[in-house]
Amino acid sequence: QVQLVESGGGLVQAGDSLRLSCVASGRTFSSYAMGWFRQAPGKEREFVAAFSWGADSTNYADSVKGRFTISRDSAKNTVYLQMNSLRPEDTAVYYCVARTKSVIWAAGSWGQGTQVTVSS
Repeated sequence: QVQLVESGGGLVQAGDSLRLSCVASGRTFSSYAMGWFRQAPGKEREFVAAFSWGADSTNYADSVKGRFTISRDSAKNTVYLQMNSLRPEDTAVYYCVARTKSVIWAAGSWGQGTQVTVSS
């Protein structure tokens, strides 16, 4: 089992940037595919960005392509989500997720979430 702790959320204005961090502990970082999801008030949780299994490629939701970048520092067991040109519709709780190869994201390990609020 891997434990995930997110940080870096906050209140920003439209057009600003934020970088979220997710520190993983408990099991070998390299054993997991890592990703970010978010949930806005009154909406279902949605995919934001993730590394493919093996971390040789990345995937992004269409709504964040060109604005958000997922990256990782294996030496620090940390995954980042750099968010630029933030919009009010990016307001949500952002979750870091880790999954093994045999399970879907929903069945993976989830962090507690970090709130991102973007004012217009």
